[in-house]
Amino acid sequence: MKLPRDLSGEDLAKALACFGYVVDRQTGSHIRLTTQMNGEHHITVPAHNPLKVGTLSAILRDVADHFGLNRDELLSQLFS
Repeated sequence: MKLPRDLSGEDLAKALACFGYVVDRQTGSHIRLTTQMNGEHHITVPAHNPLKVGTLSAILRDVADHFGLNRDELLSQLFS
């Protein structure tokens, strides 16, 4: 599955709520999300619009590794 090209940081933060991520804090243009599912995990999402493809890919890779999914499985759960 191809990565979305027009996704903002806020939209990604909302989409990650299905994996239990909640906004922990925001400092400037960076949003820190935390989940307790499958152990505690923190990610930082820049509140940019749109997110650069490499940044989005790195964030999704980190989330997929935490939940033991591959990238396509994660994308289908987030954006379908």
